[in-house]
Amino acid sequence: MVYSADSRYGTGNLIRHSRTCVKKDTRDLGQMLLQTNAAGELGPRFPKFNAEFFRELVVIAIVKHGLPFQFIEYDSIRNIFLYLNPETKLFSRNTAKTDVLKVYEIEKKRLIDMLRSIPGKISLPSDCWMSITTNGYISLIAHFVDNKWNLQKRILNFSFMPPPHTGVAMAEKIYSLLKDWGIEKKIESITLDNAAANDVFVSCLKNNLDLLCDGEYFHVRCCADILNSVIQEGLKEVNAAVIKVRESVKYCKGSQARECRFLDCVEYVSLSSSRGLRQDVPTRWNSTFIMFESALYFKKAFMHLEISDTNYVQCPTSEEWSKIEKISKFLKVFYEVTCAFSGTKYPTANIYFQHVLKVRLLLKEEMESDDAFLKRMAIRMWGKLEKYWAEFSTIMAIAAILDPRYKFQLVD
Repeated sequence: MVYSADSRYGTGNLIRHSRTCVKKDTRDLGQMLLQTNAAGELGPRFPKFNAEFFRELVVIAIVKHGLPFQFIEYDSIRNIFLYLNPETKLFSRNTAKTDVLKVYEIEKKRLIDMLRSIPGKISLPSDCWMSITTNGYISLIAHFVDNKWNLQKRILNFSFMPPPHTGVAMAEKIYSLLKDWGIEKKIESITLDNAAANDVFVSCLKNNLDLLCDGEYFHVRCCADILNSVIQEGLKEVNAAVIKVRESVKYCKGSQARECRFLDCVEYVSLSSSRGLRQDVPTRWNSTFIMFESALYFKKAFMHLEISDTNYVQCPTSEEWSKIEKISKFLKVFYEVTCAFSGTKYPTANIYFQHVLKVRLLLKEEMESDDAFLKRMAIRMWGKLEKYWAEFSTIMAIAAILDPRYKFQLVD
């Protein structure tokens, strides 16, 4: 096309031409096939398909996202792979399983080398579980500081634990796992819950390890587990109120019709339904605290539901609601301490001393208070606290002293 280039016509001609120009979108074939990499070298824009790397990526996806091995045999997934590259060599779930085991062995060797190279010691938490099918399992986790002074955590084992689950049997199992990792000479401490078999477990394991101070500081009792025991003891004082709140939440969540009736009551008393009711796990006290917090928020809705629904008979009385309010306020300190102890991305040994001290002072204060109900509850909890924390841990006191925020002042 011919355009007038005279200046009096302006640049409108060129603008209209640029919108319809055919050659503008035409690129050289070499530009589409080649590109310059970060090093300034010219290479193919699309690298050659690597079948081994493709298999490795699929295996990593299976492990990372907990996908079933059969995932690789899904028709739709295979169609996607073939669409992306017709040269893709598809493989079976058995091959995927074999590849996962290969990746495990590679990563295990890498972790063994890391554990053996660190200059410091390793701390181990361990615990046992019983599955729904009554099979026993034991876990082993390593906490350590690497060569760059970063706090690290690695799950070493989650292994089947055949009966008997005695202290001797668990000591033999853990020691065999430590030997497998080659770290039996680098252990500093082990953190366990308060199961009866653990004392025997520790005494048997100590004899086979090279420990600091002849193992005086080897056994560390789980702080979160002790707090759980202390608070569960205190909740026995208000067991009836706890059961009523728990049953009230269960009732409202029991069916869609009940939930709708409860939401109608929430709307009637002008509360927000976005907060939601929280069901607790009886063995985890912090979930009970969260349940109390949510129940107190919906207190008026529960009271209205009691009037409007004759089948709902588990609503706490006014006296019980008053107790729950006091408990919730009282337990908030314990909840904050539990959250602090449960941290995994920061060291917790240095904060143990101040938080245990906070708990002791709170219980002492309530034991001397004028509120008879809280006083009885605090006395029960104090008895359980003294069972495990009658004396402060010396090694934990040293950790507090080394924290520049506390030094000797807190310990004194």
